Amino acid sequence: MNFLTVALVVVSLGGIATQSLRWLRVAQREHYIAGSITRFYRRWSRQGHWRLGPSVGRIPHFEFAALTVCAVGIALSPLSAVMASAVFAWTFPFGLGIRGRTSPLHWTRRLTTLALVVVVLNTALLSLCLLVYWPTACLVVFLAPWTVEAGLWLCEPYETRQAMRFVAAAEKKLQAVHPIIVGVTGSFGKTSTKNHLADLLGPNFGAVATPKSFNNRAGLSRSINELLGGDSRVFIAEMGTYGPGEIADLCSWCPPSIAVITAIGPVHLERMKHLHVIEKAKMEIAERAHTVIVNVDDDLLAQWPMRISGKKFLTAGSRNAADVRVIRDAHTWRLLIEGREVAVVPAVSGIRETNLACAIAAARELGATMDDIVGRIASLRVVDNRSTVSVAPSGVTVIDDTFNANPQSSMSALETLVRLPVTGRRVVVTPGIVEMGSMQYPANEFFAHEVFTKGCELVIVQRTNASALRSGFGPSARFFATRPRAVEWVRRELTGRDAVLYLNDLPDHYP
Repeated sequence: MNFLTVALVVVSLGGIATQSLRWLRVAQREHYIAGSITRFYRRWSRQGHWRLGPSVGRIPHFEFAALTVCAVGIALSPLSAVMASAVFAWTFPFGLGIRGRTSPLHWTRRLTTLALVVVVLNTALLSLCLLVYWPTACLVVFLAPWTVEAGLWLCEPYETRQAMRFVAAAEKKLQAVHPIIVGVTGSFGKTSTKNHLADLLGPNFGAVATPKSFNNRAGLSRSINELLGGDSRVFIAEMGTYGPGEIADLCSWCPPSIAVITAIGPVHLERMKHLHVIEKAKMEIAERAHTVIVNVDDDLLAQWPMRISGKKFLTAGSRNAADVRVIRDAHTWRLLIEGREVAVVPAVSGIRETNLACAIAAARELGATMDDIVGRIASLRVVDNRSTVSVAPSGVTVIDDTFNANPQSSMSALETLVRLPVTGRRVVVTPGIVEMGSMQYPANEFFAHEVFTKGCELVIVQRTNASALRSGFGPSARFFATRPRAVEWVRRELTGRDAVLYLNDLPDHYP
């Protein structure tokens, strides 16, 4: 009994630590958002059943089987319960590593705080089990993901108070510097549009833009506190959201006078459930703005000028009639202002016309002349990993669109691949599109079918969307568990006559 008790405690502590480290890494990668552990636990659990046929169904999840053995062992054989919990702790979820290949743990102040809360919760659970009936201690291993989830919820009020200190400093700095604030949001295209606007304004406007994808409360306040100076006259703030109320909160202390909305699409549907919820969340950026710039190629945004009163609307796009249009003709862009062609300039590969049109509209509203804008278009920077085209040392033409993916950008990247002047194979390497809720399977299935109908090859990376992608493309699709293995295959198989599109890149906390 004494030996088993000691063994149980040691195995339980080791198992809890092993499981907790896995899920702490997921929490950090998902920006410490409460609820993220539940979502990812479901993702990994779905990888654990095997279909035996329509009459038999599926065998139980691995975690359910291990929990059953452990529960039976508690009553009949404590040693088997210890072994079952140990096997579960070290192997589940299959493929979710402790150290991480693409996203290792970084022991920041916030992660350390969360880890301490998780330790307290697990210690309390373990002590309770030992006091009530010692063999039940092995069950705490199975609760490790949920103690991390509980830790996120418990830490949220404290972290919010910590963040508000930086927000208060940022608000004070905005009041002192008093720049013109341009808020940029959209389901996609916001980072590109923000960067294009900064490039079009140039140094003469004293423009400062939030770096990379710093678009939440922490990123926005940090950008203001660290980057805004006395000579800053324009602040371009990218604003993202995972749900209604988040952009409204950002605008309460960083109110934009000009709002730019690039697109409304099925991104983050896993969190927001419906497209109208996404639209409502994005619309919050227009509440305090006196000028609203919308991409009217987007059907939902095209209706905003008729639905929202009391605002000055500027429209931008490439297909539909708009105040600012950018139309691509072969290797040039035609720039049209209020229907009048004002310039024809060389097109820059990797830049989408609608994003550029929104940026031009904002630059004009800020006082930039068309001569200034046209003169700076050639110096526009292409955002890294956004449909950038290059030629590898092997001669293979590479399209890098790995930053993220949505249905529209995926089809645009595929069209770019099809248009390339290559005579050999065209290959798409992708893990598919994520965070689309119930639309995820059909969206990936449709995209894979489009890859097939356009005569391209498909290489599937990771298991997240493998079933849907195979269903859309067919049995000839190749599969690799990791992106490095897929890249090795590309380097080995493709030649200078071929082209490859790397679409999306999921970190390894995805299955």
